[in-house]
Amino acid sequence: MNISTTRRKVLGIVAVGSVLALTLAGCSRGGGGDASDGGSAASPGITDTSISLGITTPLSGATAGPGTCTVAGISAYFGAKNAEGGVEFGDGKTRTVDIQALDDAYDPQKAKANYDQLKDSVFAMTAGLGTPTNRAYREAAIADEVPQVLVMTGDPIFSDTEQSPWQLGFVPIYQNEGQAFGELLAASGEDHKVAVLYQNDDYGEGYLEGFTNAVEGADNIEIVKELTYEATDTAVDAQLTELANSGADVFFNAMSITPLVISSLQKAQQLNWTPSWFLPSNTSSPTAILQPGGADAFPGVYSVSFSKAPASPAFADDEDVQGFLTNLKEYGDYPDMPAFPHCMWSYMVGATLEKAFGEMTEPTRENFMEALRGITDFQAPLMLDGTAVDTTVDGQPAVSSVVVQKYNGKGYDTVEDFG
Repeated sequence: MNISTTRRKVLGIVAVGSVLALTLAGCSRGGGGDASDGGSAASPGITDTSISLGITTPLSGATAGPGTCTVAGISAYFGAKNAEGGVEFGDGKTRTVDIQALDDAYDPQKAKANYDQLKDSVFAMTAGLGTPTNRAYREAAIADEVPQVLVMTGDPIFSDTEQSPWQLGFVPIYQNEGQAFGELLAASGEDHKVAVLYQNDDYGEGYLEGFTNAVEGADNIEIVKELTYEATDTAVDAQLTELANSGADVFFNAMSITPLVISSLQKAQQLNWTPSWFLPSNTSSPTAILQPGGADAFPGVYSVSFSKAPASPAFADDEDVQGFLTNLKEYGDYPDMPAFPHCMWSYMVGATLEKAFGEMTEPTRENFMEALRGITDFQAPLMLDGTAVDTTVDGQPAVSSVVVQKYNGKGYDTVEDFG
């Protein structure tokens, strides 16, 4: 089965429901090899010379910025590998990697439709952004025995092998990030009042769970107000007004929608409320969020990370970063400095997939899952010191370690203390 694709720019994509043309290795093929060497029959999406990977992710709408990055990064990684001749697999064959991406606009129904369109022609689904969108086809992927791996959601269900045998998350689960914030604050030794605004779903609840567990029993921390918002909301001014009246000096904002984070920063300033902020890793971009939101007005904006930030002066001469930026421009059709960490994350996804491919001895989805779940202490390109890829711990995603960072006006500095 052939899927026709045409090459187009990753940035500014607004097409809905059409194949994003990022063919990196000619036409994709739905069938596998002929297994003439006596091995197992190949799964769909892989031949002796190529492998196809599918992505459903938001390429339009409010989350198009980070969604576009999920395609650009992995395309940059495998585009460079293809230019070198391809990826060496554990079965002795070298294959080029074809990426097929569809826009779901962060709509679960569209994500499921995209999966249905891709499932018979790709070897695995990967890198797509969003908890509701990845959840939308999780059960179908299990029933179809199609890998749904290294996806951009911190929902722990994707890393639970019993509930999700064909899945694996990539980024730290929400609880891990929330816990890191709570531990930093509790260790400050100073009294703090915390106001919370969280997304009314598994995303927001996971962040809050990790944070509250970490501060439980800390006499110096008091959560004075908790409010929610819906992912479909277009404004949270009412919640910000109520939270500003709480007297909190710390704002825990578990929010995934880029425009809402910007407007929250701006609204707090209008209310003359200037607490320290905790922001999730996926909505803490200095250039796309903090600068437009006027984050310099606050005493501290904290987030967590596991990847190097190319815009940071600390990594200006970093070899990994320079190679990444070159490949991103040439093969990811992304000429600008990445505004979202998802560009780096999906580049790491590419490296992690290559690591698994190198351990595959048969061209089957089953063998791939076995190889993927055997990776330990892997230093993917762009990883910060103190973090690593480890896929062997049940209940944890490929990356479970993070470091806390504080905004410095341009990028982030790693910190060990709050204040």
